[in-house]
Amino acid sequence: MKLSFPVVEEPDAAAREKGRKLFAGNNSDFLKGVVAMSGLPSADRIEVCFAGRSNVGKSTLINALTGRTRLARASNTPGRTQEINYFTLADSHYLVDLPGYGYANAPLPVIEKWQRLLKQYLSGRATLRRAFVLVDMRHGIKDVDEEIMSLLDSSAVTFQVVMTKADKVKEKDREKVMAQVREKLSKHPAAFPELVITSSEKGDGIPTLRAIIAGLD
Repeated sequence: MKLSFPVVEEPDAAAREKGRKLFAGNNSDFLKGVVAMSGLPSADRIEVCFAGRSNVGKSTLINALTGRTRLARASNTPGRTQEINYFTLADSHYLVDLPGYGYANAPLPVIEKWQRLLKQYLSGRATLRRAFVLVDMRHGIKDVDEEIMSLLDSSAVTFQVVMTKADKVKEKDREKVMAQVREKLSKHPAAFPELVITSSEKGDGIPTLRAIIAGLD
């Protein structure tokens, strides 16, 4: 029986090289932080976004992908950043960093405003090719992750789960977490059917994720 939501296979040499070239050198840079739909840059290139609860390692992953150690900056206060942060990638892509969710340290009206902006962004951005939802390998999918996944379902945005901090979990303990992740994802129609396992610290999965992004059109 074929396993549902298998781990994505390693890219072949051509795909790996395409990913390397896209992220090479100084190809990436911070463009702007957006707090309203009117502030979005022109939809003139392929766009991918990264979503994840606070402290899942989103900024670290973006920095590992781009090879820029301080490109994406994590807030010292989880949930404080309420902007959609845009990064350019060569002249062909945008990387979009969505604020961490979970335990937003902000007044309720601010959180509600952010949630409205997120819904508008996800449902109204024609150039958005894929959302990458980051899930901590130590914890699996939590209720707050399912909330964003359900929003992506209703927005008809394909999302792919990227497991982070894989180096923090022993091989023998991974399968229990992976089984929970697969069971949860089976209920989400927008979920892409392959998982990516990464460790920003060790560099595991980074070439694979680069190749996936470079292969989107």
